[in-house]
Amino acid sequence: MPRRSGLAVALLTCLGLACAAKTPPPTVENTPSAEDLFRKGNTLLEGRRVIGVIPMVDHAKAIETFQQIVDNYPYSDYAVLAEVKIADTYFDQGKYDEALSYYRDFGDLHPQHELVPYTIYRAALCHYNQAKTANRDQTATRQALGFLDTLLSKYPSSPYVADGERMWKELRTRLADHELDIGDFYMDRAEYQSAADRYRDVLDKYPGLGLDADALYKLGVCYSKMNRTDEAKKIFEVILNNYRGTDVAESAADWVPSAN
Repeated sequence: MPRRSGLAVALLTCLGLACAAKTPPPTVENTPSAEDLFRKGNTLLEGRRVIGVIPMVDHAKAIETFQQIVDNYPYSDYAVLAEVKIADTYFDQGKYDEALSYYRDFGDLHPQHELVPYTIYRAALCHYNQAKTANRDQTATRQALGFLDTLLSKYPSSPYVADGERMWKELRTRLADHELDIGDFYMDRAEYQSAADRYRDVLDKYPGLGLDADALYKLGVCYSKMNRTDEAKKIFEVILNNYRGTDVAESAADWVPSAN
């Protein structure tokens, strides 16, 4: 028994020394400064060159470094910049949902910050890069337009407005094309009222995008097929008066005997 007791004491002593030798968890006191961490994060994003050409970037380590600033120095100016850096790093990897969560929250957390227009623009880009073609679901397209509407209405002097306007027009045209495609789907199946509703939506919701003449013509055809002759004739005459010399006008003329 005395020998076993001595062995147990020795074992406990060794365990105690091992525990004491463990490195204590990091504290704010031994964490690098916010400025140093920010510099380290940027250096990680610059990456290192393999064979002097191919950049190797440790995105995960960079995000972890910027997150240290947010966690340990939440009231620092660097913490605000770190949030944007984290979002940008996710964006650069094509992880748009993760990036969006940071961009989207930035305005709520820092409504007066000068980077708010940038984060709104980048949030729109996250949705833009996930938007489908005109014949697919358009949820991401509409979400991108929501952010662009905010950017253009609240920050008209932002340097991101010019590209935002280009993107806004492109996405609205995509939605209009989507409506036209659905209208054509109904037209091909002789469901003329449903088709007419879609063509009318293009004219009412998406005017001035270069699709008016096409939508008008197809709406006129629908009305003709439904024996709404007078309404159809008025539409074809509008086309003849406003789109002279175009293929659409030539097609409209075939539906108005007096125009031939």
